[in-house]
Amino acid sequence: MPDLKIAVVIYEPITSDASRVYRGLKTALEFKQAGDDVIVVFDGSGVETLAAITAPSHKMNPLAVALKDNIRGACGFCVTSHGVSDEIAAGGWNLLTEYKGEASVRNLVIEGYQILSF
Repeated sequence: MPDLKIAVVIYEPITSDASRVYRGLKTALEFKQAGDDVIVVFDGSGVETLAAITAPSHKMNPLAVALKDNIRGACGFCVTSHGVSDEIAAGGWNLLTEYKGEASVRNLVIEGYQILSF
């Protein structure tokens, strides 16, 4: 089976549906462990999720740590509008601003990634 190119895009705020966030992160980890090309992007309210799981005390922090090299970053516009700039900066995460200051889903498609959204 050929290596796959998968982009897991997390839109869900962790305070709304932690199970959906968990499933998205575990899905990304499954692809990573299989040796596939997988990246994770946090967009929309999902930037709140990245801010939360960056904290070492958060129960899903081990997933953030396991996926550190696969997390492309968080939408720059959304980080500001959701008020999580400090947490994202403290975690050392990239701000994605390719499309007019926002993350570009189109670029993921151009790069050949199949998009899974959570």
